[in-house]
Amino acid sequence: MQQIAKLAPSATEQRHQKKRQMILEVADRVFGRDGEAGLSIRRLADEIDYSPGAIYKYFNSKQELMNELKEMFFERLLEELPVFDDETGDYPLFVRSSLETYMRVALEAPHHYEAAFSGEAEPMPALLDTSPTSAKERAFFHLFSLIGDGIERGDFAPEGAVLQVAKSVWAACHGLVILMIHFQDFGRGFGAETGADTGPDAVIARHADFLIKGMSV
Repeated sequence: MQQIAKLAPSATEQRHQKKRQMILEVADRVFGRDGEAGLSIRRLADEIDYSPGAIYKYFNSKQELMNELKEMFFERLLEELPVFDDETGDYPLFVRSSLETYMRVALEAPHHYEAAFSGEAEPMPALLDTSPTSAKERAFFHLFSLIGDGIERGDFAPEGAVLQVAKSVWAACHGLVILMIHFQDFGRGFGAETGADTGPDAVIARHADFLIKGMSV
């Protein structure tokens, strides 16, 4: 069958995409600084010296803009996640590092992280769908694969279905992040009694260690 060549975007389409990306970058900066309450179409228009009507040429609503920002968070997360070296790597240590990365990236962008789970309740990604489209779905499938591969390799104990374990690990990481976002001194409850480091990185590291030990053979 003859394939139809994909046409390159026109100059007009390129300009549209460039301006749309610029608006997203400014919105991302405002949102990271002031949160969802501080981000409005009018506020955004003032930041980039556009009219509110001009913004609507690129985004139909604030919700559409918010959805894009949520995706940007998970795109950043996926880019930050470590890659396993199958020849020399320690798999449990690699998964531990992946969990730490998730929590660290979330704490670096607390407004984005909270927004990523705000709004109406969503269904869990369908595991029968082998081609997740959203970055949020791909992030969950990545975690699911990490757990499943660990069980297949014999590094993690096959306690329950992979999906159940993945959900529990995700919930544990998510819970710590939310608590640390809302309680700036939350780390004092972890290690203070033993003189251990109570800084965010140390708390995250110990939490990831607990999770890995709980799954390990």
